[in-house]
Amino acid sequence: MKYIRRALVSVYDKAGLDSLAKSLVERGVEILSTGGTAKHLQELGIGIREVSGHTGFPEMLDGRVKTLHPMIHAGLLAVRDNPEHIAQTTEHGIGMIDLVVCNLYPFEATIAKKGIDLTEVIENIDIGGPTMIRSAAKNYRDVAVLSNPSQYPDTVAELEANDGCLSDETRFRLAKAAFAHTAHYDAVISRYLANLESSHGEFPDILDVRYEKAQSLRYGENPHQTAAFYRAHSSPEPCAAWANQLSGQELSYNNILDLEAAIEIVKDFTEPACAIIKHNNPCGLAAASNLAGAFSDALDCDRLSAFGCVIGLNREVDLEAANAIREAAKAGIKVEAIIAPCYKDRALKTLSRVKHRRILETSELSHNPAVKQIRNVVGGVLLQSRDMHETTPNTLQVVTKRQPTEAEIESLLFAWKACKHVKSNSIVLARGTKTVGIGAGQMSRVDASITAVRKAGAERAKAALLASDAYIPFPDNIEVAGEAGVCGIIQPGGSAGDASVIEAADRYSMAMVFTGVRHFRH
Repeated sequence: MKYIRRALVSVYDKAGLDSLAKSLVERGVEILSTGGTAKHLQELGIGIREVSGHTGFPEMLDGRVKTLHPMIHAGLLAVRDNPEHIAQTTEHGIGMIDLVVCNLYPFEATIAKKGIDLTEVIENIDIGGPTMIRSAAKNYRDVAVLSNPSQYPDTVAELEANDGCLSDETRFRLAKAAFAHTAHYDAVISRYLANLESSHGEFPDILDVRYEKAQSLRYGENPHQTAAFYRAHSSPEPCAAWANQLSGQELSYNNILDLEAAIEIVKDFTEPACAIIKHNNPCGLAAASNLAGAFSDALDCDRLSAFGCVIGLNREVDLEAANAIREAAKAGIKVEAIIAPCYKDRALKTLSRVKHRRILETSELSHNPAVKQIRNVVGGVLLQSRDMHETTPNTLQVVTKRQPTEAEIESLLFAWKACKHVKSNSIVLARGTKTVGIGAGQMSRVDASITAVRKAGAERAKAALLASDAYIPFPDNIEVAGEAGVCGIIQPGGSAGDASVIEAADRYSMAMVFTGVRHFRH
């Protein structure tokens, strides 16, 4: 246990500072302070000593130099049970500092401003603050450091409980948090300055990634695996990671993955849309004039697979949609989780009747094109832009004798948008703007075609439209589709076997269009 007799307080964010400072003064702690913090405390009637009075040296260079002085840092870094340290500090009249309360200039908030000038950015790079924090954290056996206002209440409580002392465990915990804080601060500065240079193009030479623990998970993908959920310090766009859970049990590892898949799919659609997810793949996807219709159409694609599903919706959930989900549940469709921008009160009440069902809201959906996808491999990560390519009717190349009708083009484009969210190799069959058969994650494309046709069944496959996420290399895929009665195909094209594939499509009087774009999803 170490007593707190002198504290150095210098903060930008003054939240919670009043009660902390008053508690310190009540315990007889001398407070050293600087600049705006000193003025703030004095206005509250709290007695402080200016750092300039303590060091005998004035603040200078427009406040750039305030605490960068041996009277400060020797008082922080001196090891109390080291006789040489104590002899040297005594010789020079340096008093010990037992507590640092410091948070930093708002660099992230500064660079978030539109049209910010580099000069202003530079002035918001804190030098003295991180130096004080690091000095205190390095000498945590003798000095405590508070780098976040959220730490104040527990610290005050411990001081009161221990007659003005803080434990070794507390100081070590605070030191770890302090080093994490300054590491993040430096990483943000480094990343910002690096991005000012265009030499590295879209991807930086050094990738600094920081995520904060949001929650521990009961287990990972399987019960024998341990897991936790981490997320970025702020939400880059409405997403599953930052969704607000309104009801239900705690999220599992697999829930989080499926919720992300569900909401990212429906973001792609401007009309009311529903995605029904199993094992990170849609087993049904539809767009309609309202959410209830979209849900019913998506569910009809593969009711068997939908048991234990996660549902994504891209509109405020109304009572009609909630009742449609409720009726499906009464018919035996177990729904693990639902994610949507928001819910009407009666809809939320209806859906929340199943106590274990997780219900999450994201706010109105949008895409941030700057957000990259990151994926771990052992010993490294892969970083890429997101697959946000838009295919429009005027970009399609018709390669068969038969031209697709306007209705077929609409359905082909729906199927094309759907297949980019299905694990490769993927084949999607659609009628109108709803899927009727999905073949996902097959090692051969023809197996994906066989699966999609089997899932659709003879009646729904007839006159359906087919989307293939990558080029169709051989006529066997066309023959599977043609024998099932598929009337049109959308695919990237570009295979060495294009001529034979087009010839096969013509034999079945299909319309086939090329997009020139691939949608692999591994």
